[in-house]
Amino acid sequence: MIVVNIHDAKTNLSRYLEEVEKGEQVVICRRNEPIAEVRGIAQARKEPRPIGLAAGEFEVPDEFFEPLPDDVLKAFGAHS
Repeated sequence: MIVVNIHDAKTNLSRYLEEVEKGEQVVICRRNEPIAEVRGIAQARKEPRPIGLAAGEFEVPDEFFEPLPDDVLKAFGAHS
């Protein structure tokens, strides 16, 4: 994590953004008090997410699809 003051952040913004692109986080301070954080944004997938990567690794029991008991439904605020 890189910690800088506002003046330094303005002066060297391009350099700090290069660091952010590499995965670094930059905290900007005013009078040594953190006021902002600059961090990278997750890039969107370029290809669709693959389906079925865990096929055959687990089994969902039939009980999973049965209705929940009333006390559990009430705990979640459901009305009978």
